[in-house]
Amino acid sequence: MNVSVAVGRVGAAAGLLVLTALLPWLTRTDPALTVLHARYGDAPTTPKQLAEVRGQLGLDQGPFTFLGQWLRGLAHGDLGASWVTGADVASDVGSSFWVSVSLMAYAMVVAVVLAVALCVPMLRRARPEPAHGVGAGILAALPEFLLASVLATLFAVHLGWFPAQGWASPASAVLPALALGIPAGAVLGRLGQDALPAAFAEPWVRTARANGMPRSRIAR
Repeated sequence: MNVSVAVGRVGAAAGLLVLTALLPWLTRTDPALTVLHARYGDAPTTPKQLAEVRGQLGLDQGPFTFLGQWLRGLAHGDLGASWVTGADVASDVGSSFWVSVSLMAYAMVVAVVLAVALCVPMLRRARPEPAHGVGAGILAALPEFLLASVLATLFAVHLGWFPAQGWASPASAVLPALALGIPAGAVLGRLGQDALPAAFAEPWVRTARANGMPRSRIAR
């Protein structure tokens, strides 16, 4: 990656961060009103309550002053506190980060296993025969949110085999990992099915077969 590309990506990320921070003011939405609704639902609000929330959160200083203070804290590793609960944002982000990393690892395992399973028939034949790939194409086309809904309805709600929500045990990762890993594994498997015929048509493969090399060794 050259310097200009790296600078461009950092600039785009910084611009997105600033745009997101200023979004309540850009949309002319009162952040204090949003916070009150998040805390107390649709309970009636008064100008006094809105003024108190603005003072507590520092919203009365203006968007750019508020953003500058948050960026100074960010430079020291302080992500601030939640406007709704008052909890430390860094601790919440940290716990969510490791959940996301764990889920990503589980989904990668599912994807690799499925990709290998889709390529096994071609590897067993060890011949340059094209694959139809209908099954892989169908699985790759499944939207993750639709697959997740079906899996949760069937295996969590009706059968009760896995939890429908939360992250309390490895069982909680099964359905999300399947929902994310199956489409990804199907894409990888389809790519493998497309690449294997050309690989088995290589001259060294023909030479190996002519010299009696077993198909299993060629596949490896």
